[in-house]
Amino acid sequence: MRLTLILAGIYNILWGGSVILFPELHFTIIGIETPNYLEFWQCIGMIVGVYGIGYLIASSDPIKHWPITLVGLIGKILGPIGFIGAIIQDKLPIGFGWSIITNDIVWWIPFSYILLRTFINNHNSTKNPHNAASEN
Repeated sequence: MRLTLILAGIYNILWGGSVILFPELHFTIIGIETPNYLEFWQCIGMIVGVYGIGYLIASSDPIKHWPITLVGLIGKILGPIGFIGAIIQDKLPIGFGWSIITNDIVWWIPFSYILLRTFINNHNSTKNPHNAASEN
């Protein structure tokens, strides 16, 4: 669980940083037109990077910091839903979806696992608080 959150933190900081520092790069790579207002794209990069800091904090104790993982998982589920909506409405080209896989989908199972372990740990600690151990 710690390794997952460390990797997610590093990935998000690097991805977010690349969007902030080189906002046109992602559009060039997938071969689509650069939007007029790159500042919005850079703002998305900032948000992703901040999530990365949160994941690194959560890695110190994944059970204790489960809300960070929950918020991250919610975002990683809603992002692809929003992308599908944008595709259906013909607002984004399909090529833009490459980042959905690495930014969102690959994290569904590991983040869900962390939340499941948290639930099990908390359930066990309420049943027998003297024998509950945090599995990190």
